[in-house]
Amino acid sequence: MKPETNRHGERNEGYSRREFLKKTAVVAGGAVAFPYIIPSSALGADGAVAPSNRVVLGCIGTGSQGTNNMRDFLGHGSRVQIVAVCDVDRSHRLAAKKTVDEKQGNADCRDYNDFRELLARTDLDAVSIAVPDHWHSMPAIAAARRGLDIYAEKPLSLTLVEGRAMSDAVHNFGCVWQTGSWQRSQNHFRSACELVRNGRIGTVHTVEVGLPTGPSIERQAPMPVPEGFDYDFWLGPAPDAPYTEKRCHWNFRWILDYSGGQLTDWAAHHCDIANWGMGTEYTGPVEIEGVGEYPREGLYNAAINYRFTCKYAPGASPVAPNGFTMIVSNKNRGGALWKGTDGWVWVDRSGMDAEPKSLLQSKLGPNDVHLYKSNDHIGNFLDCTRTRALTITPIEVAHRAISIAHLGNIAMQLGRKIQWDPVAERVVGDDEADRKRVRTMRAPWHLV
Repeated sequence: MKPETNRHGERNEGYSRREFLKKTAVVAGGAVAFPYIIPSSALGADGAVAPSNRVVLGCIGTGSQGTNNMRDFLGHGSRVQIVAVCDVDRSHRLAAKKTVDEKQGNADCRDYNDFRELLARTDLDAVSIAVPDHWHSMPAIAAARRGLDIYAEKPLSLTLVEGRAMSDAVHNFGCVWQTGSWQRSQNHFRSACELVRNGRIGTVHTVEVGLPTGPSIERQAPMPVPEGFDYDFWLGPAPDAPYTEKRCHWNFRWILDYSGGQLTDWAAHHCDIANWGMGTEYTGPVEIEGVGEYPREGLYNAAINYRFTCKYAPGASPVAPNGFTMIVSNKNRGGALWKGTDGWVWVDRSGMDAEPKSLLQSKLGPNDVHLYKSNDHIGNFLDCTRTRALTITPIEVAHRAISIAHLGNIAMQLGRKIQWDPVAERVVGDDEADRKRVRTMRAPWHLV
């Protein structure tokens, strides 16, 4: 699958400066070229963003991470105007509206319970999506079909099939997409990956990815649904289930009907970084096997302890010509650890380390591999909405990263080795495993 490409089509018959830039962008040697002369008056006075070039944004999902992202967008001042917020919990969306109105100095932000009503607006340029994993695909695909640019939270998808459908939609409709895997916009993560990509530890044979241990909890009795919470809409495509406090909001991620546990929650970060270092961002393993401990009782049923091994074919990585093994486990050291013939490199949010230590002072030359640099994840997205360039974490890259976790869950749940075709994205020779690439959606919801 090729990476998503830049958009060249029109969205509106009349166009602002921002639409003018989109229309006149041309691909030249993989970069985006623009007219050489742009009047300074079009940029706004004293460096302020002209209203015609401001990103008009709607926010779908305003819980904890959704509000964090919304505040980050508001922190970009005149580059962004938030005009709508949406959440099935009334208290969340009204609090979000209040925050937006206070920051923007008006009462113009509209609030919605149904994301489809927000997407029906004709004034949007982009949306920010931060909803539970079982809801990731449908708002994203609907937004892509409306030609909107999208900043959306990780992990990308609930299933392999949903992830592929999302990536295809973004590609087919020419949208700019940024995944909330913000570690890529941190200098030390990029530096660690550059050491690996430039052969500083020799030929890589093993990558170890360390993720958190999952929680468990006793089963809870059904409870009354809180006033203002549209619980049936929250469930959406997931199976019907009685409301209980520990099922929803932050805790959805520990229940397999809505997510994949700590494995999928954190693989979207650290497996993504592992791929970045290996140059395997557009492919996947060919063989996966492992063992997971899944709670037999209680409300939470995602894996508590887990360890699975992925084998990559020769040629999949530029720094592992004979293939390599990726081991993902909650027992590994947290973060990503690359082991090569001449040393190792490790990185997580606390910093990076290497052996030999001299690698930490290693400098890149002009002919070395220099990876995409971003120092502001949301700022990178906003820049790309103007240039139509790929973001630092485009959707196909996010799809391939979370596919590792989905495949690990399938192999561990079945208790057997599976063979994967990373080009066709099908399990080979195991129909039961292949069917786990997708889940049935509760009526009336459907993927396409």
